[in-house]
Amino acid sequence: MNPTKPDTSESYDDRQSHIRSHKLPEIDTFANIYSDRDYTVDLDITEFNSICPKTGLPDFGEIHLEYVPDDRCAEMKSLKLYITAFRDLGIFQENAVNRIMDDFVKYVRPRAVRIEGTFNPRGGIGTTVTAKYPNSVRNHSG
Repeated sequence: MNPTKPDTSESYDDRQSHIRSHKLPEIDTFANIYSDRDYTVDLDITEFNSICPKTGLPDFGEIHLEYVPDDRCAEMKSLKLYITAFRDLGIFQENAVNRIMDDFVKYVRPRAVRIEGTFNPRGGIGTTVTAKYPNSVRNHSG
């Protein structure tokens, strides 16, 4: 399947099976010389876009990233190049936020991070997706 072309099939099954292994640029870091204290870094990425894997149309939104650095801080140019790589990627909004979380934790190794994606409405429905690390796992069995 070509993620930039609309898919006319009705099923969403297996449409995102490649997302966790899809190659994206690395996020570079630099030494946090104030790692002896907790402080928060807020980053607003106001021009996030990706491709809807169902329609092939662009999705637009904003990503707010708030983190408490440990030994490393995220380097902004590499973060911008990382985020820009989503422009040609067919990915559901929920998966985009979670993939950003996975990669940010992998490369930056923060003490804590919260990522919120607020996406422009499609069909009259706006979407906000939030992921946190460390993650609070809930028991959904009942």
